[in-house]
Amino acid sequence: MRIKNSLCWVLIVVGLALGMAAGPAALAADNQESVVEQVIQRGVLRVGMSTFVPWAMKDKTGKLIGFEIDVATRLAQDMGVKVEFVPTKWSGIIPALLTGKFDVIIGGMGIQPSRNLKVNFTDPYDFTGMSMVASRKMADGMTGLEAFNRPGVTIAARLGSTAVTAAKKYLPKAEIRMFDDEAQAYQEVINGRVHAVVGSAPTPAFQAIKYPKRLFLPIDGTFTREPIGFAVRKGDVDTLNFFNNWIGYVTAEGWLKERKTYWFETKDWESKIQ
Repeated sequence: MRIKNSLCWVLIVVGLALGMAAGPAALAADNQESVVEQVIQRGVLRVGMSTFVPWAMKDKTGKLIGFEIDVATRLAQDMGVKVEFVPTKWSGIIPALLTGKFDVIIGGMGIQPSRNLKVNFTDPYDFTGMSMVASRKMADGMTGLEAFNRPGVTIAARLGSTAVTAAKKYLPKAEIRMFDDEAQAYQEVINGRVHAVVGSAPTPAFQAIKYPKRLFLPIDGTFTREPIGFAVRKGDVDTLNFFNNWIGYVTAEGWLKERKTYWFETKDWESKIQ
């Protein structure tokens, strides 16, 4: 009986000690400011992004324009702060977010389970899909995905993008060449050094229109469908809640659809970048 009583007292004392030790840590965690609070105090929303048409690109004056630029700018305005864009190589954009180089990724990032293990995603604010544009020199007469799914065929894609994932899944027999910059990937197919580029629609179609003598579309439309979300660091419920509510608000308002139509279904902006 004494042994049991002694053991109970030991467990109680240990429990109290652990509770006292955990108390301050838990309290500190509860009092930690969310990213949204930090942004409001700082007066600047720092947005990680990478350039690719028509999501984010530079106009003739060097100013960033595009669908994602509009989205991030409107978000900052609704928060009552300025926006600061932090151009980042796509392959390193998630590590850069995790180390605090910016507050959020707004850059056409597809919501994937592998990425979700590292970051939290908002509700989708857009949907996209993979398409393909091919070289008339290298791929003359080749139509359909299967025509490109064979040894000896070379496909270009941007490193770290869902285009690489799609290419590996649907074209496993082809060689995949990856480039840090999407413009480099398209330059390869324009110059006739690869058979095709896999990229997010509508960029492949835009490239085919721009270079009709060098490029063509070997498939109609897209061959995947991907939800797109903002990426934020894990453990910040308040920030995720705010971004989700904002996405719901501008969706219901019709603003997101309006901007998507402008950038993806018209070429009214093309003169700004040429």
